[in-house]
Amino acid sequence: MHFFRSKHNPKGGPDGGAGGRGANIILRGNSQLWTLIHLKYRKHIYADNGQNGSENNCTGRDGEDIILDVPLGTVAIDAETGVKEFEITEDGETKVLLSGGRGGKGNAFFMSATQQAPDYAQPGEPGVEAWKILELKVLADVGLVGFPNAGKSTLLSVLSAAKPKIANYAFTTLVPNLGIVKYRDSRSFIMADIPGIIEDAHLGKGLGTRFLRHIERNSLLLFMIPCDSQDIQKEYEILSNELHQFNPELTDKPRLLAITKTDIAEPEWKDLIKSNLPKDIPHVFISAVAHQGLEELKDLIWAQLNKPMI
Repeated sequence: MHFFRSKHNPKGGPDGGAGGRGANIILRGNSQLWTLIHLKYRKHIYADNGQNGSENNCTGRDGEDIILDVPLGTVAIDAETGVKEFEITEDGETKVLLSGGRGGKGNAFFMSATQQAPDYAQPGEPGVEAWKILELKVLADVGLVGFPNAGKSTLLSVLSAAKPKIANYAFTTLVPNLGIVKYRDSRSFIMADIPGIIEDAHLGKGLGTRFLRHIERNSLLLFMIPCDSQDIQKEYEILSNELHQFNPELTDKPRLLAITKTDIAEPEWKDLIKSNLPKDIPHVFISAVAHQGLEELKDLIWAQLNKPMI
């Protein structure tokens, strides 16, 4: 609140300016980022206040927005309610994570024909404090789906330069791993090794839903079941059901089936196995260790990824 005063005008009118708005905290998609590690140790982020309005109808400057670059697939969640607020999916896309308060109005704003000398001003909105959770969903062309120790990490290590941990026991993979798979004519696609799923994973068993969300971001699902499985059809149905229970939309994603570890099977086994395979999904027999069927697998994947949308 301010009134103009001068030597020749001792009773000037109101000239209090409006205040500037507080700074926003904004998330911006950056396709060159793959992790949120740059934010891991930045626990508190403070945005500036807007500047106060001043005399001579001067409006205060707005607070300088804070822009945080994040990889594509980043999800913002309110820490108190657990509600998903938005997801960053495109390069350069911006979303306001937390809005700054609006600036108040100076007393000059309230001057009128009937109120020529208002002696009050509107205060600005107070700053807001909130906790937000940022989660990253792995963005890949192909997601590997299977029970623990189905050969997913071995396949990724053979087809790409990724070096996931490989061992002969369940739940070797504890974090998703990404690898770039080279294809013909200098083309390539991204493959993600997702930690193994077990029955009732959607209820929290095993590694639970901790990594199931990463499957939502994959264009194609590659189910992997070992050839020495007691019932391939049943294992496929269990895996498919877990995905459906977690998110029914995953049922509509394109999928392929790879029968793994065929280097330990006799040739005639394949004919016996074929009769116990799901009828509605393309399949291929592979052995990552013996490098068998890998080119056929890549051909199937590439054809599926580039299949025209109906």
